[in-house]
Amino acid sequence: MSRPSPLPNRCAPDGTLHAVAARGGLMGNRGGRLHRDDFSLGPARWKGRAWIACRPDFKSRHRSVMGSGYTEMFFLDEVTALAAGHRPCFECRRSDAIAFADAWARAQGLKAPPRAAEMDAVLHAQRRGPPDTVCADCLPPGAIFRQGAAFHLRTPAGCARWSFEGYAPSTGTESMSNPVEAITPAAIRALLRDYVPQSAL
Repeated sequence: MSRPSPLPNRCAPDGTLHAVAARGGLMGNRGGRLHRDDFSLGPARWKGRAWIACRPDFKSRHRSVMGSGYTEMFFLDEVTALAAGHRPCFECRRSDAIAFADAWARAQGLKAPPRAAEMDAVLHAQRRGPPDTVCADCLPPGAIFRQGAAFHLRTPAGCARWSFEGYAPSTGTESMSNPVEAITPAAIRALLRDYVPQSAL
């Protein structure tokens, strides 16, 4: 069977998967296989609550993307992965994962960093709920929001327009005081004041 190109495994900030040629800076998975033998996607968009974001290279491991194992998906950068509800992997990105859990604990007033499964349960519930409506000014830098049909990254200076290829300067039509859909889950938005994710900006 011929292998299509591009594969339908590029992840947008809202967690949807698309067939686009743009390369991603991080790889991730959602706990299992989501694709069929013909490389099309089946109806499921996750197989478990543990949605992780990984380094694309780790210990010289090589995988056949969308092969017989889990479905690999790719993100422009970490802020995109976080917006989609993925957290850092505790194996290949251990230092990031520990910093993420520490920031989570501080944001939630916990006495100790939560276990991965505890964070996954919270994130899974928030991923399945409707986006919060907030003003863009209320979002921390590193959060992604949707205004109209476009995704935007909140930056310290304002915002930048997101695409699979990267970021573009704001067009000036975005009002930071108008209501927007906060795509990044609430639990992650809370810790972005302490945890600084990688960005392709």
